[in-house]
Amino acid sequence: MDVPLHRALTAELIGTFALIFFGPGAAVVDAQTGALGHAGVALTFGLTVTVVIAALAPISGAHINPAATFALTLAGRFPRSRVLPYVAAQLVGAALAAFVLLALFGMKGNLGVTVPAGSAGQAFVMELIMTVVLLLVALRSGLPWAVGGVVALEAMMGGPITGASMNPARSFGPALASGIWTAHWLYWVAPLLGAALAVAVNHVLSPRQPVEADPHRAQEFAPQGDHA
Repeated sequence: MDVPLHRALTAELIGTFALIFFGPGAAVVDAQTGALGHAGVALTFGLTVTVVIAALAPISGAHINPAATFALTLAGRFPRSRVLPYVAAQLVGAALAAFVLLALFGMKGNLGVTVPAGSAGQAFVMELIMTVVLLLVALRSGLPWAVGGVVALEAMMGGPITGASMNPARSFGPALASGIWTAHWLYWVAPLLGAALAVAVNHVLSPRQPVEADPHRAQEFAPQGDHA
């Protein structure tokens, strides 16, 4: 389906806004109330991704992540001409959500900003591995519950160490609103490198031409290769 660019960008902005408002927003609410706990915050991230993909994938593919857009472009499933507009929409959506959280809660929980709890090297490797797993699942499945489930799983395990970003936009919005840029570079470099590695691994797993995609899966995120 050839969706007009303005509609696709609106969907990406809304989807990324939702991701930041409910994801880091859950961390902010937990910092204020203690009602959610770490597991509740991780589950909120996963549920948000699931809902956003289910609702917006038919319009924009529901990338809501510059690393996902990069991976799809490398895999030949997304036009290069739309990369920069998509990333811009994602960053604007993330920033708007973070500033709404700032207006509502102040600097409670540092707005869910992602900073390494240990060394930058440890955080880099974890973000790299988590991004590879996330985008490999997205490339091979595209099902909302599968992608959301991986996000929740990785947030549960990696959240206390890195914030479990796997998404430059997710890190950018809270960093911009809070003014906290500690080791911010790694939340760009690790996910983008992870995207390239995920595409390479997916190609090794499915080197042949894709079969017809399941129409119930996300537009670009659909299995490729041999399904026998």
